[in-house]
Amino acid sequence: MLAGYEWGWDNARALVGIAMIYGVCWLLSEKRGLFPWRIIIGATVMQFVFALLLFGVPVVRGVLFHANDVVDGLQAATRAGTGFVFGYVGDNTAGAELMDGTPPPLFFFQILPIVIVVAALSAILWHWRILRWVTNGFAYIFQRTMGLGGATSLAVSANVFMGMTEAPVLIRPYIKGMTRSELLIMMTAGFATIAGSVLVVYGSFLEGKMANPLAQLLTASIMAAPAAVAVALTMIPETTEGTERMQEPDFNYASTMDAFSTGATDGLKIVLNIATMLIAALALLWLVNAGLGVFPDVFGAPLSIERVLGWIFAPLMYMIGVPMGEAAQSGSLMGVKTVLTEFVAFLQLAEVPADGMDPRTRIITAHAICGFANFGSMGILIGGLSIIEPERRDDFLSLAWRTLLAGTLATCLSGAVVGALPYQLFAGAAG
Repeated sequence: MLAGYEWGWDNARALVGIAMIYGVCWLLSEKRGLFPWRIIIGATVMQFVFALLLFGVPVVRGVLFHANDVVDGLQAATRAGTGFVFGYVGDNTAGAELMDGTPPPLFFFQILPIVIVVAALSAILWHWRILRWVTNGFAYIFQRTMGLGGATSLAVSANVFMGMTEAPVLIRPYIKGMTRSELLIMMTAGFATIAGSVLVVYGSFLEGKMANPLAQLLTASIMAAPAAVAVALTMIPETTEGTERMQEPDFNYASTMDAFSTGATDGLKIVLNIATMLIAALALLWLVNAGLGVFPDVFGAPLSIERVLGWIFAPLMYMIGVPMGEAAQSGSLMGVKTVLTEFVAFLQLAEVPADGMDPRTRIITAHAICGFANFGSMGILIGGLSIIEPERRDDFLSLAWRTLLAGTLATCLSGAVVGALPYQLFAGAAG
């Protein structure tokens, strides 16, 4: 499977980076005497197995090759709807009249509505028990390989496909009795993965920038799930029995039409939230950079928040396999994702020209920023969980900052796994 691929120091350094990340988690552990060796080894093996299975097995790789066809199909379907509702601004038909060549899509009217379509489709697939079956399958894997309680494993697996506030709804009756360790696992999984509704949008951003971006990001979200469990259990080791699994998830629709309408409405809420956060985040970014612009140039370039964040996160990105020469650039995207939002980070990654970043670095970075772990999401997660289970609000608040760090390290572990494997394995996702 890996014969003929190139290996080097960058790959070996990523393996060291995996060990260092778990070392940091151990230093921050509430019970350092309870180091979860079995969980860490199991999670790491699962991450490598997922990567090798999805990109190293020809049959599976062939299926993933068509993932971008899904993006193209969803974009075409969405424009059929947005074109009817918004006219030429929704289907881009005015582009030829305004300028030569194909203009970039109008973000709010053409890109964000994909979220509504995917949310509606996801709700229908859940009602038809297709997505439910897939989620239960992953939950079974986590139960058997990592010894998780049933409710916790279901929440972790659901986060791979659903949002960080939607997945806990599946185990609503069990959150009240969860241990702090289980709560951290659930919250970290929400921060370390990406909801399917926005996953497609991020994949569309990176089309033409990296090999089969939708497959790459879906794999990143899947790989981050076991990492989230291992990181959380290293920080707060479990000392009691896990919660039992419910017989049937508490998340149902009355009919297909109910699923469709509810999913579409939820998608609209997500779109409005994304648009609001982007306006505020980009405005704040501009203001901060304007303030930093009064200082003298540093190393021949104006000072900016992106550069500062790049210097801060460069060592972390270097340790997960990014070459030294690109560590600051990659670290800048990681910092923007953490301080602002992953949406802005993916937008900035998409703006990097093909010759502006090594393809291997681009893939590692995409995996590392593929998660909801940022300051803005902390409020969203705490607010959502507090509505679901108000009695545990104090616990949610006490775990907030630890969850942010754990979610960030979990996505970096996915990036490190990619960095440890030969780049040709992932470049082959294109065909």
